[in-house]
Amino acid sequence: MNSFQPFADFSHTILIDGEFQRSAATGSFDVIDPASAEVVGTVADSTDAELDTAIAGALVAQRAWSRLSALDRTDALHRIANSIEENQALLAESLTREMGKPYKEAFDEAYWAILAFRHYAETSRLDNGRIAGPVVGGHQNYVTKHPLGVVGIIMTFNFPFCLFAWEAAAALGAGNAVVLKPSEQTSLSSLLLMRCLLPHLPSGLIACVTGGGRIGGGLVAHRDVHGVAFTGSVTVGKMVASACAETFKKALIETSGNDPFIVMPSADLDVAARAAVFAAFFNAGQVCTSAERFYIHEAIYDDFVSKVIDLAREVRIGNGLDHVDMGPMVSERERTRFEALVNRAIEEGASVAFGGGRPAGLDKGFFVNPVILKDVSPDAEIMNVESFGPVMSICKVADFDEAIVLSNRSEYGLGSTVYTTDLKETARAIEELECGMTWINAPLMDNNAQPFGGRKLSGIGSQLGSEGLDQFRHSKMVMIDPDCTSQDFWWFPYSDKEAFGGDQ
Repeated sequence: MNSFQPFADFSHTILIDGEFQRSAATGSFDVIDPASAEVVGTVADSTDAELDTAIAGALVAQRAWSRLSALDRTDALHRIANSIEENQALLAESLTREMGKPYKEAFDEAYWAILAFRHYAETSRLDNGRIAGPVVGGHQNYVTKHPLGVVGIIMTFNFPFCLFAWEAAAALGAGNAVVLKPSEQTSLSSLLLMRCLLPHLPSGLIACVTGGGRIGGGLVAHRDVHGVAFTGSVTVGKMVASACAETFKKALIETSGNDPFIVMPSADLDVAARAAVFAAFFNAGQVCTSAERFYIHEAIYDDFVSKVIDLAREVRIGNGLDHVDMGPMVSERERTRFEALVNRAIEEGASVAFGGGRPAGLDKGFFVNPVILKDVSPDAEIMNVESFGPVMSICKVADFDEAIVLSNRSEYGLGSTVYTTDLKETARAIEELECGMTWINAPLMDNNAQPFGGRKLSGIGSQLGSEGLDQFRHSKMVMIDPDCTSQDFWWFPYSDKEAFGGDQ
């Protein structure tokens, strides 16, 4: 099950100057299959010199790339999308073996990467500035868009294809070079993805330097890196923001979520229950926009709990290469953290309505059963931190007002879901929920044409949409007087009648 040639091919490998090469690093990280707990490869903890070389090569390549026509860059991004599509099954298998998610979810994620490259292939060609009405008759006023230069991307483990594509496609389309520092837990899959990009880009324009926090910190702080996109924890996100502030380089930071899920009496309860189970347990809950805090109206509370329990019983758990709905968590460390959080919730008074513990017959790997907790206090720790695991924490509310108040109590503000068919509640949710995204009866969906991002401790900046493209561009104001005339209406010398005490 664990004999997989790409893991052997890319172990201890990095991508620099257009070539895959064995890293000179003496340190490394083991790659552990989360479904078996077996070591299946290694990831180099790259040297500082290798990082410097990657950035230097990207800097040179970017200058030529930015001078290409928009049509040339568009063609390259479409060819990358084609290559990902041709390798979609292999990429999905790699991600399932390395990260644990079910093959169907990994295959879908590769598809989302394809869509992102296609989207930005066209958007970056079409959106390159705008004309403004001139402030002086006969002048020309417009805005031009310019690449940042070299963009450093620091990736998390849960969606290494999709999130990378959201950021890299926009950055490349805008004329930048990209240096990726993937998660140690999905570096081999990321290198396999790089193989789809490499033939279609100038040598050095894309680089992948593996490693831990030292390499990530070096990438962020490097003077020849002009923008950073980071996905990860709040703690590290603050460090990235602080480092970028030293030179005011642009930073896109997406950290944690603690998303509320509100269900009101007008909703179709069967549909809402199915949505809730999916939104909580998708990718074993390892999704920044997972539904984590469930605020259920008291009139439907018992029925809702009963329905989600019945649905949770049907969730199939196992190796993502089998016929399953939920795979293991990504690592022993993550499983231990998650189990401790659930245990503390129980100690704080929550009742286990369903699940918990580890599934029988899956003694190897990092599997957990999905958990449904009911009667959870709004003040419980699990309602105020990111659980990042397969748990539904359910709280009873008296009305919509209470649901909104409790939803906004969080320090996070990424997404939110509301199930209602009441138009007034819909309008209020959009206006009053303090977050970057609100789904009404359609949780967790993305649209490449709309921005993805949060508020509060969930980060700064946006991915996707025109906002995501501008994350990797400078905007320049341009004013031209074609006739080169004197601007006497405000130049020296000022007229006497305009002076203080003059003829008004």
